[in-house]
Amino acid sequence: MASVAEDGDELHFCGTCAFSAACLDSGFDKNRLADLKVLVEHVGPFKPGDFIFREGDIFEAIAAVRSGAVKTCVSDAAGREQVTGFFLPGEIIGLNAISHARYPCSAVALETVGLCRFSFPKIATLATRMPRLQLELFRLLSEDIGKAALLSGDFTADERMSAFFITLSRRFAQRGFSATRLRLAMSRTDIGNYLRLAPETVSRVLRRLQDGRLIRIDRREVELLDAARLRALAHPILRD
Repeated sequence: MASVAEDGDELHFCGTCAFSAACLDSGFDKNRLADLKVLVEHVGPFKPGDFIFREGDIFEAIAAVRSGAVKTCVSDAAGREQVTGFFLPGEIIGLNAISHARYPCSAVALETVGLCRFSFPKIATLATRMPRLQLELFRLLSEDIGKAALLSGDFTADERMSAFFITLSRRFAQRGFSATRLRLAMSRTDIGNYLRLAPETVSRVLRRLQDGRLIRIDRREVELLDAARLRALAHPILRD
């Protein structure tokens, strides 16, 4: 079953909406946003494998995941795919398109996905009138850049996988889901691709973490049995 945010309607923001607190604290509910022509458009559902946008498409909007999970990826001239990120309910896709006005990657639904779509020119204009919203955009951009830490540096496979589970745990918890029982929408192949690890390396690392009683895996369900030891393994990457 897909991860689902607390749903909103024409008057109320979704429970995990990245912008709801900033807007409400500034006195802007959905009615007020509609009056200002800043429409929050619910789009979807997208089925597993559907493209939400493709690399090179003209950038017009950012979108918050309402339900399900999304991966972003790029392809080289030979058609080989490189996974660049995974996005959960409440998280924003499309922020990395701002500078060049075209999407630098493709976004693909990993399961049935619903989105809230925001016109970027309109929300950027609104941000100039709402300092809280502007700060939230800056924070989201900073988070997006920070995720690259998993992909850079001379880290071991165990460190990368531990950091992946810890960051995923924190993201689930931030959005009201369990921090210790993680349902993975992405395949092991996609996880390995994202972490720059070969499929056989992923299998060996997961086996080591299970044998060491740090995690328990049941198909796509992962239970974190010893988060403290996982955090210690992840420390060279996460530094906390």
